[in-house]
Amino acid sequence: MSASEIDRTLVRLAHEVLEKTKDLDQLAFIGIRRRGVPLAQRLAAKIATLENRQIPTGVLDINLYRDDLSTVGPKPQHNGTQIDFNVGGKEIILMDDVLYTGRTIRAALDALFEKGRPARVQLLVLIDRGHRELPIEARYVGRTVQTSDNEIIEVKFQEIDDTEKVLLCERTEDAA
Repeated sequence: MSASEIDRTLVRLAHEVLEKTKDLDQLAFIGIRRRGVPLAQRLAAKIATLENRQIPTGVLDINLYRDDLSTVGPKPQHNGTQIDFNVGGKEIILMDDVLYTGRTIRAALDALFEKGRPARVQLLVLIDRGHRELPIEARYVGRTVQTSDNEIIEVKFQEIDDTEKVLLCERTEDAA
């Protein structure tokens, strides 16, 4: 995906969220650190433009909730969760760049529910690449891309990577 394709996809996703949300006053976005954060911030900005209202937006760090901590390294890095609103009773849309096995989302749900009990949690992803290991499904999907196990999806956002694109790459031995 090019930068313009990403932007058009985000506009469509913003409209989908607006169409499927009954009470915008209860809506809040939470981006999973790293690339879920700019996704949440951009969608909040698009809705602010479309509806002239601010959607509360937070950042969720899941590093301490991962089920593969023992394989990540001796000390997992925790960059901090920043949620400046009460999640209790809110309609939360959890956001991430790529949905793959579902394990990241499971960890995010564990971290989120430590902050309170939302009325509902939905998932929005830019790319769904399949290969689920857990029964997790996104309600909002930018694009579905069929991949093989030896391929990876790389999402690059201007805010983090100084470039804007989505790439389908072949996994190297080092990445495995």
